Amino acid sequence: MIRIDAVWLATEPMDMRAGTDTALARVVKVFGAAHPHQAYLFANRRANRMKVLVHDGIGIWLAARRLHQGHFVWPAPGAAARLSLSRAQLDALVLGLPWARIGEGGIITLV
Repeated sequence: MIRIDAVWLATEPMDMRAGTDTALARVVKVFGAAHPHQAYLFANRRANRMKVLVHDGIGIWLAARRLHQGHFVWPAPGAAARLSLSRAQLDALVLGLPWARIGEGGIITLV
């Protein structure tokens, strides 16, 4: 298995025709560098397709996921250029669930 220590989400849409080199260039532009054992997530404008670029310490892996119904819960472009996600949030996002409610985002402080 590929070890992933950190997960980063880019809020600006990416063209899903992008290959490994284009996705890597986007990672460097948005995050400054592609660090080993970190995953970088991008979605298209409609948020029904997602690409994940992972640097495993030796090479680059690029995976794609498509939802045939609905869309991924993605932050609005411009909110923040990038966000950090926990493993539980990543698992929820990949399934199309509201990942922002997992962890600290799901705490109820007012009744």
